[in-house]
Amino acid sequence: MEQTQVQTQRKKLGQMLLERSFIDPAILEQALTRQKERGGRLGEILVDMGRVKPRHLIETLAAQAGIERVNLDKLHITPDVLSLVPAELASKYNILPLSRQNGRLTVAMSDPFATEALEEVRVVTGLSIRRCYGSPSELERAVQQYYGSNVARMLEDLAPDERPSAESLQDELLDSGDVSTAKLHELAREPSLINLVNLILLEAVESRASDVHIEPFEKHVTIKYRIDGLLVEKSTSPKRLQAAIISRVKIMAGMDIAERFVPQDGHIEFTAGGRKIDLRVSTVPTVFGESVVMRILDRTAALIELEELGMPQQTLTGYMHCLTRAHGIVLVTGPTGSGKTTTLYASLNKIYDPSQKIITIEDPVEYQLDGIIQMPVNVRRGLTFGRGLRHILRQDPDIIMVGEIRDKETADIAIRAALTGHLVFSTLHTNNAAGAVTRLIDMGVEPFLLASSLEGVLAQRLVRQICPACKTRYKPPATLLESLTNSIRIDPDAELWHGTGCEECNGTGMRGRIGIFELLRVTDAMRKLIASRPTTEDILRAAPDEHVSMRHDGIEKILAGVTTAEEVLRVTQGTEED
Repeated sequence: MEQTQVQTQRKKLGQMLLERSFIDPAILEQALTRQKERGGRLGEILVDMGRVKPRHLIETLAAQAGIERVNLDKLHITPDVLSLVPAELASKYNILPLSRQNGRLTVAMSDPFATEALEEVRVVTGLSIRRCYGSPSELERAVQQYYGSNVARMLEDLAPDERPSAESLQDELLDSGDVSTAKLHELAREPSLINLVNLILLEAVESRASDVHIEPFEKHVTIKYRIDGLLVEKSTSPKRLQAAIISRVKIMAGMDIAERFVPQDGHIEFTAGGRKIDLRVSTVPTVFGESVVMRILDRTAALIELEELGMPQQTLTGYMHCLTRAHGIVLVTGPTGSGKTTTLYASLNKIYDPSQKIITIEDPVEYQLDGIIQMPVNVRRGLTFGRGLRHILRQDPDIIMVGEIRDKETADIAIRAALTGHLVFSTLHTNNAAGAVTRLIDMGVEPFLLASSLEGVLAQRLVRQICPACKTRYKPPATLLESLTNSIRIDPDAELWHGTGCEECNGTGMRGRIGIFELLRVTDAMRKLIASRPTTEDILRAAPDEHVSMRHDGIEKILAGVTTAEEVLRVTQGTEED
């Protein structure tokens, strides 16, 4: 054992990185050349070059130094050992105490070379420290398992099962119906409540959540995050904290804290890790109090390029043809959270030209685009989509983006703008591309005007992608293949891909999302059909031969190993005639 460790220590870092497949020989050669020219440590050079992830470097350095790696999934840690390291310290440095023996504490660390963490643990425990290496994701899960999440721990601190004295904060946090407005303001300004709500938002951002849900029930309040399109329950709060938590959110969002029986909308600006985060806040009254949903918009996130959205080449070519028209209306359709706005932003970014004036009206402005004038809807002050669009037309625009067509007034103005020489982009809530035509006609738009102005409809959904780190082939059941068979015939003996679950994806087998798309190009024959008030089925039958449905695009991505059959079936139910 000792001889093996000595041999491992003698190995050079570059050789060990090669053995672990973190780099290839060509990259190592580049890094060594740069090291000879400029000096410095090889590991730091590889990280600066973007060729090695910091965690992979630390893992390799730990092995080189002979630091033991521990499997955290199969450990049992006693409460007396856990009590030696405070939860805040364990969470701050991503460390976990494992055992204590002869005045020495064994600690698993995601970075065993973090001297500040080692010194702080040494001072707090009064023990000497033996370092072990644990993977960052395993440690995060273990810290949450043994200590609870940061939010869960704070909730427990604020309202433990056994209630303390009448002077404490939790004795003041009563059901919302029993608390005066003045008391709500007082409770919501308590430092502990401020920290709790901030922590909920920070934890959501770090989890890559798109939404935070605070849901009141009879005996408790549930906090959930939507991650990669699915809701994940994170923490449960005692009922007596409900009034203070919701009041704090409403104060941050500029809402009327005294009004608890009608829906309200608000907006929060928040900073997390140096990033500017906007939150769209919505409250609705329920039988057990107000339910809150916060949509997270990262203003500093880089815009996704049109080519990176996941469109098949044929769909992308057809969509680009729609984008380069001199005038007309182009619609992107799908349910809430299907990535419509992201597609529109990528479209505007693609066709941006300083010689053209582009104006948008949005609710809210989710990303700030250079060179483009963006107007936020403000219903309280009377600025609706319809009214804003009327004024935009007086600004001499070439291209207009309307965040969403919600009513006949907005639809009429948008279509008339398209007929008078403007290129107009907007979104609509429909199940598929063909449904956009019938939806607008049902709104009251004249079919002949729609037929003359509509250039194309892009329908889309988001599917979760298979985690690349644990992606593996498997033989799917025959019933699943039968459900998939559509415009693509799948071999009954075909093997598909799925994720088995690993530390990269927190055991889900899925990480990140990608779009599946359906583009309906409006041909001359289609224009004649639209003018006759067709049904959705009529439009689908008249679609060009090269028309690709969302299910078809989804199956292509399944066969390519991008996503799973279950994902495509989940998001395409009801989008077409199967």
